[in-house]
Amino acid sequence: MELKSALITQKYTQVEHEDNYSYNAPHHFKVKRVKDGDVLCEVDFQEGPINEVGVNGVCNEDLIAMVIRRLEGFQDSSFKCRENAVAITKFEEGLMWLRKRTMGREARGVEGTHVV
Repeated sequence: MELKSALITQKYTQVEHEDNYSYNAPHHFKVKRVKDGDVLCEVDFQEGPINEVGVNGVCNEDLIAMVIRRLEGFQDSSFKCRENAVAITKFEEGLMWLRKRTMGREARGVEGTHVV
């Protein structure tokens, strides 16, 4: 299934994910080149609670951290700009909220499980 958003361009690449998935969200993504449909990258996110199924993919935080590091690299170059700085701040804020969620689940003793 093609990922659609008014905020992303599909001029050069297109993102797809599986149609049918478990655990409430898609886990397998492909980035394809629009020109010829070649797969440039596949990302497999963690599918299921780690304590129940083991580690089988990346976490949301892993991917966000990669994007932050990439933007920091641009900020250390002649491509430095306000937009990158704001994006870094917002990604860091996202990491903070995800960490808060994890800390809450740890405090309740349900982190790494499929218990709400």
